[in-house]
Amino acid sequence: MKPNTPLEDIAAILKSHESFVVMSHVRPDGDALGCTTALALCLRQLGKQATAWNEEGVLAKFSFLPGSEIITKPPAEPQEFDAAICLDTSVQDRLGRCLPAVGHAKLWINIDHHITNPRYGDIVHIDPSAPATGQILYDLIRVGDLPLTGDIADNLFAAISSDTGSFQYAGTTARTYEIAAELIRAGVNVADLSRKMYESHPRRRLELLRALLNTLRFTSGDRCTSVHLSRATADALAVLPEDNEGLIDHIRAIQGVQVAAFFEELDDGKVRLSLRSKDARFDASALCARFGGGGHPLAAGARLAGPLSEAQEKVLTAIDHALGKS
Repeated sequence: MKPNTPLEDIAAILKSHESFVVMSHVRPDGDALGCTTALALCLRQLGKQATAWNEEGVLAKFSFLPGSEIITKPPAEPQEFDAAICLDTSVQDRLGRCLPAVGHAKLWINIDHHITNPRYGDIVHIDPSAPATGQILYDLIRVGDLPLTGDIADNLFAAISSDTGSFQYAGTTARTYEIAAELIRAGVNVADLSRKMYESHPRRRLELLRALLNTLRFTSGDRCTSVHLSRATADALAVLPEDNEGLIDHIRAIQGVQVAAFFEELDDGKVRLSLRSKDARFDASALCARFGGGGHPLAAGARLAGPLSEAQEKVLTAIDHALGKS
């Protein structure tokens, strides 16, 4: 197994090269976009040529992040860089169209916190104990004596808050709170940032939640709950892919439920699975790995062949079997 490159060495690489592209996974969340923006801003503060890509650009719900406008969709024509940096991306092909847009890079740097990451790239730093890639990035900036402006701090705080469920999930540690305190000292306005992240949802998101709850289903002796979103419903409500992020938490929070599943029918006929566990005896990443996915023990995902009903039954049967063993 390829060993972790010390963060001090990665910082030295950032200082010694000139042109970079910073990328994150498709269907980006706050950790992915916050990290991408933070590192690109940091590199520009160092006087480097820093490009930032995501297959979907900046999602509207995260457009409030300062500097996020530097993230663009990848170009049609491949470009060359000294280094390509992949953040919060568990497998390389989850970069989507960003991957072929890198015509050549002298170095591929992989920084992530997913336990299922296969350690692709030339330079690797994977820390599954970190609750967010934003926490690793903060440590990189500090040990490498890299710039930490107010805008960078905002993006790192948003990244960490997003992937810890606003500092609620099991991976949140004293170190996470210590980093949050340091970012606040660097200028983060917690109330303002949190309001933009958690209290500024479009009305269609609430309409989507209402539609999802109409599909609510309990299985495995009421220990598993699931909802599904068909293409027909998504089209009727004119929802964006970003609108469903976090909605699974509503059904995961039901008393007595150990596992929550969200099934989304995609345009290509595949089904996107999001899986959440609140019982350490049920490993969500292990179950998703059976369907070609991965993630964390308490939060994971996969993409399955359709149709929607068949994908649901396969996954719910596997969950029932796993819960029986636990």
